[in-house]
Amino acid sequence: MNPHRYHSAMEDSHRWLDFPMRDDDIVICTRSKHGTTWMQMICALLVFQTPDLPAPLPELSPWLDWTIAPKDAVFAELEEQLHRRFIKTHTPLDGIPIHPAARYIVVARHPLDAAVSLYHQGSNLNRERIAELTGVPVPGSKTTQRPELRDWLVGWTLAGNDPRKFPDIFPGVMAHLSDAWTRRAEPNILLVHYADLSADLEHEMRRIADWLEIEVPESCWAELVQAAGFAEMKAKAERTAPDPLGLMRSRDAFFRRGESGAAAELLSAEELVAYEARVETLIPKDLADWLHRP
Repeated sequence: MNPHRYHSAMEDSHRWLDFPMRDDDIVICTRSKHGTTWMQMICALLVFQTPDLPAPLPELSPWLDWTIAPKDAVFAELEEQLHRRFIKTHTPLDGIPIHPAARYIVVARHPLDAAVSLYHQGSNLNRERIAELTGVPVPGSKTTQRPELRDWLVGWTLAGNDPRKFPDIFPGVMAHLSDAWTRRAEPNILLVHYADLSADLEHEMRRIADWLEIEVPESCWAELVQAAGFAEMKAKAERTAPDPLGLMRSRDAFFRRGESGAAAELLSAEELVAYEARVETLIPKDLADWLHRP
């Protein structure tokens, strides 16, 4: 059975159907604003074992299903890579073929924190540039004044959009993580929590390296962990931000804060209760407990 198709003006998951995988490929399969770029940097540092990467991060780790970049060019770029490849996708695991020997990493984040980051990312996008590249006019909803963050966040938690048509809205995010959660015991799938990266980056990088079967000399760890930190990535935003075609108003603004836990404070006690009730209808309790833990 073919994977589900996730298709929009900027993404087409069916590109994966034609992509020739290698046995040692690493696929970073993470929803928007859940730590995709962070995991790309971690993988880059583990593969090259130096903070001095040979090219900007978006070149080393292309977004395969991004339709703005021609498919043949992306495939050719990846074919030319001689190092162990680490490839970006925002498509859930049920939307891509699972190669039995490749490795798939899914990063999860507290949904409210991810949503706040998504809101600010929307303000940083150059909609006119996107329309120029996609040929799709800027939607009317994007040309009017945006609601305040709190009102937008409440609406995001209550949305009922089709997960396959709107994967960044709440039901889509929950479907992405729920699908990955059901596969977590599979040997080539790893779930990583954004909060764990924040709390103990070195521990998580060592865990990821062990799982990828990458040996890192002990003398390298300190500088690799430092290079994967938020401050270092923000300082090098021109080479780390996922913006090869100028879709952002500011690459520096892409790395806004990188913190966890503050988003829930935007909602009232009643709104948080409603959010938690909604979570119960969308994902199993063990996933909810893991996802929302401190």
